[in-house]
Amino acid sequence: LYTAPDSCEGRCGEPFSEEDECHCHPECERHHNCCEDYERHCGPDGFSSSRDSITDQELLELSEQLYGVDHNKARPSDISINPQHRAGPDETGDQQDRSPQPLYKYVNEELFSKPTYASFIKLLDNYQRATGREEEVTAEELREQDRFLEEVMKTELMRELFAFLRGKNRYGSEQEFVQDLKEMWFGLYSRGDGERDSSGFEHVFSGEVKKGKVSGFHNWIRFYLLEKQGAVNYFSHNFNGPWDTYPDVLGLQFSWDGFYKEVGSAFIGCSPEFEFGLYSLCFLARPGRA
Repeated sequence: LYTAPDSCEGRCGEPFSEEDECHCHPECERHHNCCEDYERHCGPDGFSSSRDSITDQELLELSEQLYGVDHNKARPSDISINPQHRAGPDETGDQQDRSPQPLYKYVNEELFSKPTYASFIKLLDNYQRATGREEEVTAEELREQDRFLEEVMKTELMRELFAFLRGKNRYGSEQEFVQDLKEMWFGLYSRGDGERDSSGFEHVFSGEVKKGKVSGFHNWIRFYLLEKQGAVNYFSHNFNGPWDTYPDVLGLQFSWDGFYKEVGSAFIGCSPEFEFGLYSLCFLARPGRA
């Protein structure tokens, strides 16, 4: 299902693009440039036949639906941020701290006792951030992964996502879906030197350091907790979403123990399951693609 540019899995009926290695649109047979597994996936009985492909409109509608059922998100009174300096395009890379105050003025930490937040926060210390160093996964950490998946699957948001994907013939059972989420987010892969040093969860939510720069690290809870400890220093923001409720979106510059992030975007105030569900949807609907 993932990042295979030479496969039609999940790509049937998509528009022609010159950048693709091989093609999955209905005309490819005439042009003799179909991917090898075109028939298996896109034939009349194929797994990804066009009736099961996910359109941009469906992505938009489902995203709005997930937003609407994010019952664990922060209320406007739960968070107060202080964005301070807005960086211009020529300032984002210069590593200047133009905001003397922390980004977070206040967070209602009662949020963190909700089951999805509590199980999410337990996962954040399971990683060494340097790439090129093999991750060791303990039995305790595996239990924490299972607990988090268990908690998010209890939410209406993840049940809606599963119902949609089952309707698209992506999964036959919830167990199959959870197993896939586990592999998708916690399966280890290499970011360099062939070591199994990274995972989707580590990159997106926890953050990594690669070649002296911060890589990934897109989660507001992680940022808040590290800023509170003094490990993260907020420098500026280059984008502030137009929303007056949460989740909001911020594009920001910061330093993590001296390692710099030039532009890191984050949803502010959403629940862990909202990001987890939305990113999973994008990954499944557009494998290996923008």
